[in-house]
Amino acid sequence: MTVRDIQFIQDGAADMWRDVRWVESVGSTNAELLASGEPGDVLIADEQTAGRGRLGRAWSSPKGSQLSVSVLVDAPEAASSFGLIPLAAGLAVTDVIPQARLKWPNDVQIEGRKLAGILAEADFSGERPRVVVGIGVNVAWRRDELPVETATSLNLEGIEVDWDQLAVDLLLALGTRCAQVGDEQLLEDYRAACSTIGEMVRLERAGGNVEGRVDGVNDAGEIVIAGEAYSAGDVTHLRPAS
Repeated sequence: MTVRDIQFIQDGAADMWRDVRWVESVGSTNAELLASGEPGDVLIADEQTAGRGRLGRAWSSPKGSQLSVSVLVDAPEAASSFGLIPLAAGLAVTDVIPQARLKWPNDVQIEGRKLAGILAEADFSGERPRVVVGIGVNVAWRRDELPVETATSLNLEGIEVDWDQLAVDLLLALGTRCAQVGDEQLLEDYRAACSTIGEMVRLERAGGNVEGRVDGVNDAGEIVIAGEAYSAGDVTHLRPAS
């Protein structure tokens, strides 16, 4: 089962989003929406065959396994706020699925297993910069179908949802959180939902890996490790030495 009533979703999310479209299959919801959408548009797909993840990773979602949604918004006026949009998107998922926590910057996890992936991409080709945000929530997978051993899904966690209502709830939460970019409340709520703060981590980055305890997330959305701020990288939580 996937989303069934696109009109229900359009009506339910109308206060936040001007147009909601559905396609059965697409290469990438982000790429399709950037090519054909306007700010306020939403694209939902049953299947992605050429999706993109953070740090250039490729991935796909089989039909009926994942709620794949992309939204297109105007970029924030302050360039310093661009990095907060991925955090806002991750937080929106935890608003809808309170069992979830966030590994910096926006890996949505339950008990350390990845439940959803998020990719935000800026587009500067038009008169006004835009940002497309793609979210893929693992809803219904068989355990032997999971792309990696550290992934999970709502059904495997015993969380039953109605696909259409989940789409509405996620779109409303996403609209609310994106509107909070630049508001201290967003960062306060993000820090409360972030499991990385206080942990010993390894940050894999182009300039060399960094290990240390995470002091926090600063107002730009950067991770702070041993007093130094970093804007990008892949975080691994390190287990304490036995």
